[in-house]
Amino acid sequence: MGRGRSEIKRIENPTQRQSTFYKRRDGLFKKARELSVLCDVDLLLLLFSTSGKLYHYLSPTVPSVKDMVERYEAATHTKAWTDIRQERRAELEKVEQMCDLMEKELRFMTVDDGEQYTVPSLELLEHNLEAAVHKVRSEKDRKIGGEISYLENIIRGRHEERYGLCDQLAHSQASNNNGEGGSAPPSSGLELKLGTMQSLCHLLNFDSDFRPTIFST
Repeated sequence: MGRGRSEIKRIENPTQRQSTFYKRRDGLFKKARELSVLCDVDLLLLLFSTSGKLYHYLSPTVPSVKDMVERYEAATHTKAWTDIRQERRAELEKVEQMCDLMEKELRFMTVDDGEQYTVPSLELLEHNLEAAVHKVRSEKDRKIGGEISYLENIIRGRHEERYGLCDQLAHSQASNNNGEGGSAPPSSGLELKLGTMQSLCHLLNFDSDFRPTIFST
């Protein structure tokens, strides 16, 4: 009875998977060499391992990998090979064009005497400047509003702290009054301090709706 075909699936054991990779890789490259010699064909074989290492085989009749890729591009009408120098040159040209455009816009915005302006171009410049001024003023108003809110929160917190002190003072005075029947009268120093605190609390009540005013130009 013949041996059944095993299922092709990923090998979970790393050691066994690595060993199988080396064996199958050597067999694949051997078959590629045999095919190239026996059938006189030009062949390029590229193989990347899981770690990113490159293995490749090129027929002896092919001058270079680049030559093989160029033949592939010509046959398939695709672009698989790109010279890195051409990419860098294209990027450099693009950056130079952007710099020239930005310099031209800067001279235009500053109304350079060396530039020739038409009435429509000046109207466009005026419109752009007005829009920029409006944006700057809106941002300034937003910043000022945020600072005002911040100061209001600080003042509100200070008022709450002062009102808390006044409540503590009131409770303390009420406790003293309740104990006057059986205890000694309070000293003159304590009476002076309590009177001062009461006057302070009375003065604090008048500015509960205080809002800071910020003048801007």
